[in-house]
Amino acid sequence: MTHSLSIRVYYEDTDAGGVVYHARYLAFAERGRTEMLRAAGFEHVKLLSEGGTAFAVVAMNINYKAPAKLDDLLTVKTKITKVGGASMEMQQDIYSDDKLLTEMKVTLVCVDSTFKAVRLPAEIRNIFDSKP
Repeated sequence: MTHSLSIRVYYEDTDAGGVVYHARYLAFAERGRTEMLRAAGFEHVKLLSEGGTAFAVVAMNINYKAPAKLDDLLTVKTKITKVGGASMEMQQDIYSDDKLLTEMKVTLVCVDSTFKAVRLPAEIRNIFDSKP
């Protein structure tokens, strides 16, 4: 399952030269992960309030290929690549038109309210652990 999210680059996302500040790509990726979960029927608020679980990023590897600029329309593509007992790995790529700007490999761990790693909820595992 690959999820796509369109994001417009605003002035607040850029440096003085109109180029997207490197840390903003993390926010774009977070939005992509959140909307992927929402599209699959899960919301962060409900996972926390009903199941007592949340996701935390524990590792991220970013490769910046080309800059995004003010007013660009970006596409964040998110794909789960591996599901573990308490974790998920994903590939998140950001494009402008068909040009790859940023590649990210992200590892999330499922945690409880004390930030202790816990098993992924079965309903999430069943959706994201299925073969494409």
